[in-house]
Amino acid sequence: MTKQIWLNLPIKDVKKSKEFFKKIGFSFNEKNETAHSTCMLIGENNFVIMLFEESMFGGFVQNKITNTQSSSEILISIDAESKKEVDELAQIVIDAGGIIFSKPAENQGWMYGFGFSDLDGHRWNVLFMDFENLPK
Repeated sequence: MTKQIWLNLPIKDVKKSKEFFKKIGFSFNEKNETAHSTCMLIGENNFVIMLFEESMFGGFVQNKITNTQSSSEILISIDAESKKEVDELAQIVIDAGGIIFSKPAENQGWMYGFGFSDLDGHRWNVLFMDFENLPK
């Protein structure tokens, strides 16, 4: 029944969002793109995140769009291969114009990561998980 799952996010400006996410290393399927949306691909399996300008997104959800500057509906987590990659990506996010809301740090003794907000206030979590140190 289910062939694939993807995430849809509201954004203010497709061009600016695409530029931001390209700077931090994400790719795009440009054949699935319109003037008001784009198809972002993440990870080895090309997880799809569709970015829709708010006017288009609002037509789909037929509901109020969350103000991501004052509340969160979702935390999008992506994995990193090392602590070094976490630190490097944190700097890339800053350079691209993102906001770090949680600086790179150890968490629970087996995770290392940071949190950032993209241009539209969506919150992202980047983690290196050392499963050998996972508490039993």
